[in-house]
Amino acid sequence: MGRMTVGQSAEREDMLAEAVADAVQGSSAYAGSVFLRSRDRRSLVLAATCGVPPSLLGGWSLIAVNSPIPVAVAYKSGRTVHLANADETMRRYPQLAVALPYAFGSCSVPVQAHGERFGSLAIVRPAAPGSAGLTKAERRHLRSVAGRLGNGLAALCDRTGDPVECDPGTPPVEAPAPSAAALQVGLFDWDPGSGTFGVDDAFCGIVGLDPEAFDGRVETVTSCLHPGDRGALRACAREAGLQGRFGARRVRVRERGEAGGEYRTVELWGRALRAGDPRPGTHLVGAVVDGRAGSAALAAVERLRNGLFSLAPDGRVTYANHSALRLLDVSVDEILGRCLWDVLPWLSDPGVEYRHRSAMISQTPSSFLANRPPDQWLAFSLHPRADGVTGWVVPAPNAPSAHAMRASPATGVPAAPPARLGAMYHVLQLSSALTEAVTTRQVCEVVSDQLLPAFGGQQMAIYVVRSATMHLLHHTGRHEEFLDWLEGVPLHARLPGTETLTSGAPLFIESQKDLARGYPGIPMGQVSSWAYLPLIASGRPVGTCVLGFDEIHHFTEKDRGVLTALAGLIAQALERARLYDSEFAVAHGLQKTLLPHRLPAVPGIRTVARYLPATSGMDIGGDWYDVIRSATGICLVIGDVEGHSIAAAATMAQLRSAVRAFAAAGHTPGEMMAGVNRTLIDLDSDLLASCCCIHLKLRGEHAYVVTAGHPPPLLRRPDGTTEALGLDIGPVLGVDHASAYAPTRIALPPGSVLALYTDGLVEEPGTDIDVGIDRLRASLAHARADSLDELADRILHNARGSPYRADDIALLLTEHGGDQGPHHPQAGSCGP
Repeated sequence: MGRMTVGQSAEREDMLAEAVADAVQGSSAYAGSVFLRSRDRRSLVLAATCGVPPSLLGGWSLIAVNSPIPVAVAYKSGRTVHLANADETMRRYPQLAVALPYAFGSCSVPVQAHGERFGSLAIVRPAAPGSAGLTKAERRHLRSVAGRLGNGLAALCDRTGDPVECDPGTPPVEAPAPSAAALQVGLFDWDPGSGTFGVDDAFCGIVGLDPEAFDGRVETVTSCLHPGDRGALRACAREAGLQGRFGARRVRVRERGEAGGEYRTVELWGRALRAGDPRPGTHLVGAVVDGRAGSAALAAVERLRNGLFSLAPDGRVTYANHSALRLLDVSVDEILGRCLWDVLPWLSDPGVEYRHRSAMISQTPSSFLANRPPDQWLAFSLHPRADGVTGWVVPAPNAPSAHAMRASPATGVPAAPPARLGAMYHVLQLSSALTEAVTTRQVCEVVSDQLLPAFGGQQMAIYVVRSATMHLLHHTGRHEEFLDWLEGVPLHARLPGTETLTSGAPLFIESQKDLARGYPGIPMGQVSSWAYLPLIASGRPVGTCVLGFDEIHHFTEKDRGVLTALAGLIAQALERARLYDSEFAVAHGLQKTLLPHRLPAVPGIRTVARYLPATSGMDIGGDWYDVIRSATGICLVIGDVEGHSIAAAATMAQLRSAVRAFAAAGHTPGEMMAGVNRTLIDLDSDLLASCCCIHLKLRGEHAYVVTAGHPPPLLRRPDGTTEALGLDIGPVLGVDHASAYAPTRIALPPGSVLALYTDGLVEEPGTDIDVGIDRLRASLAHARADSLDELADRILHNARGSPYRADDIALLLTEHGGDQGPHHPQAGSCGP
């Protein structure tokens, strides 16, 4: 954690608690939380809560930054994520809705300062179907609170060194939810020596004084007491002088507005500022306590024949009346401070805990039936508020039907969900992310992004089996030597990384002592705990996934079960990705052979080309480029056969050969394009193609351009002005046997640069292609480069960095004339 690894400073805790409480109160929410980034920036760590205790959040106390859930999206994007109701949550974030299938609305906002994001602040509120969610003013309030918190954390870090990051091992700050007070407490400060008697407004309210009119005299206070108790204050002073304090001294105070002598009993508590001084002048500070509301409520509740109990937000029992104890057949000592499902075996069904969580998170009542052995059926009803749950329990009049045993009488929701919150979240999150991972690299990145934050690990390695030996496929973490000794080890070796694979059973090692006892002499490095997960797909060993923990990690039964289940998902995804990688390599190796290996060197003309395959699928595409020498100059060609398939690649190869044949025969660009069009139709292919051809004279300052439905070339003149050429655009190839293609003559001063490209470089979903062409024009105009190679790389910079390209990209740049000769090292180069 850098400078602070355990705990939080008092100022930091106060800042977090104030922010989360302010967020809840200002948005009519019942719960809120603050998540801050971890040191490695992989995770968001629960740093503070209000209304919902951390134990109720289960698997949500540590969230991967790349998770598609609102708090992570708000952190990564820097935008507010507002979900008005459960329907919107299901539509936009189905994984969140499945893992938390409750009716609620939420809003997540980034916590940031000076352009740097530190985490997210989120609130949860009740939301009926069709609810509009937070108002604009409430959303502004949340953003304001998050902004103040971000500025405060940044300033605290600068001033004291307290880090903004949060250690996953740091307990979150818990701000209590607002609740009604069961007691009224008033404070006083009495100094007999000076004759002053200071009180607060609560004290005045309890004893029946007007705060504005109170004169600060003890006589005024004693006048409110029963005549028999007016000496009580002097007795309190003597007791405090001798013992240092006094407590539970009961006195009677007159009911406010009652002139006929009606009194009620309150208690006095206090201490002496000068202990050991028995004189009447001893200075006292203390409180008057009025517990009549709580006492009256308690008496009323105890008179009920129905069972009534109270649960804290985390499910612990805080009160149960005698009727509830009798119906549950339990004593008060057994149940107070514990959860019902932990104390009573017949309530240990996960459905009971689910009901409580459902009530707290959705803030809607929940009901269920339970059978107290041997045959007593009880009906439970839970009524939530932010500060806890009030529960009713009554005998069920009749034994329930099979349907009633499966469903809630109130909502019809199954009483026992298939998995608890944490397990369900991790399984859903990883499985969903793995379905989108295609290559082995993507699978490994997904696993490290999800598993390490979910379980608090710092190291991860995936070893795969090749030729019956172990080979490292992926490693992440700061210990470079992590598991180096496993590289090249045969599968039959007696080591944890191989034995877990041959046995098919996961291996959890919680300390270096345990490792040394089971595998003497094995290297340990700086890791303290390990989880070895066998990756087995279709009964065949694929490899081993190893998690490492810098500190000792105790694997709970839930941890072990979830990791074991996830290992199966990882193995299937990895096996699928390895097959994809093999076929992808074959397909793109084939496509590479269909493109020019080297562009010809032509005096006075320099050319470079780039080709980027699509990332969205394995099939190869039909984009191509070529540079063809002729007797009078060169032909620059670029084309695109529709689709991504072997057929598209084969058609592309035939068209490229046709273009070269027509060029070698000395045809003009227009004749060449017409011939290629007839060739495509004669191939009896269902595919269409676009193409652009430019014929350059070796020593001339003009060129002829023909295009068949292809995006227009770009021309950058020596002065830097750049434009998309206005051309007579002919029909795409493969439509009409009689199509004609008219050439357009363009001026080409020495030093000009021509850019030919396919639509994969300029097309974006939902955007007109002209916008992409203009963006490329601006990029070409302003790019500063010392060579065509560097210019091509700059133009393709954004496309190279994109993880998702739906289409292939081909780019051909040509510089006409200029100062350098034909043997410049950059001339005639091809790039990947």
